[in-house]
Amino acid sequence: MTADIHDSSAIDAHRTGEPVHALDWQGRPVSCEGCEFRHDVLAKGLCKPLLACVQDRYARRIERFFDTNPELSDACLSHPHFEVRALAVRHAGIFKLPAMLADPDPEVRAAAVLRLPARQAMRLRSDPDRKVRVAVAARLTGADLVPLGSDEDYYVRMVTARRLPHDMLPMMMHDREPEVRRAVARRIAEDWLIAMAWDEDPQVRLEVAQRLTGHQLAVLLDDTDFRVRFVVAERAEPEHLAVLAGDPVDVVAEMARSRLTPQPATVITVDAFPRTGDPSDA
Repeated sequence: MTADIHDSSAIDAHRTGEPVHALDWQGRPVSCEGCEFRHDVLAKGLCKPLLACVQDRYARRIERFFDTNPELSDACLSHPHFEVRALAVRHAGIFKLPAMLADPDPEVRAAAVLRLPARQAMRLRSDPDRKVRVAVAARLTGADLVPLGSDEDYYVRMVTARRLPHDMLPMMMHDREPEVRRAVARRIAEDWLIAMAWDEDPQVRLEVAQRLTGHQLAVLLDDTDFRVRFVVAERAEPEHLAVLAGDPVDVVAEMARSRLTPQPATVITVDAFPRTGDPSDA
């Protein structure tokens, strides 16, 4: 949404908690007099100090500048402040972006990856910075993601686990990070899911228990974590629940007993319905 830079009351620095001073990326006071855009932009009311300014080091003000003046993004791709370059990438012409993959700052490279076609993002699959590899994982699909499934950074692997095709997820079911294995358990094909029922982490087994079929849940009847046993008591076929009716944790035992005890059927008779339009009532 384009920033309304004509109404200073819309974005008040004191009210929003933004800095009340306009400083550039080197900590010097911002001067409109020395700005290259003072004639074409400032004079037309398309930027304003403390609100929308490409020279300010505060990212929100830079962002508002480009939201209002997207056509100036290409001209700012070589700005010395990385934040300006990263935000300019969001609006820059697509043919300008491949060069930004070689930018010295990872924020800029990540921003370029998110806009470029996936085949170009492949170039940074081994980027030294995690945020760039996270961006790459968010762009790639299919087999191109496989190398990122063994990335050194857990969050890169997490994003990969959320995007890998189902038939490739078994390669990540023994990841060293429980959170990644939880992501795998939420998506892995049913044929492989039961193999994760013996995972060492109870949170992973809980994810598994929420997806296994009623009959498959029998493998988790004696799980060491009461949360897993509760899900089993809640979802397993009744024929497996006798052992859980005596569970030492009350909520587990109560759930199992409630499903083992037949509920009385509701008997509905003709007399339960009101008569309408019956000639014999006349």
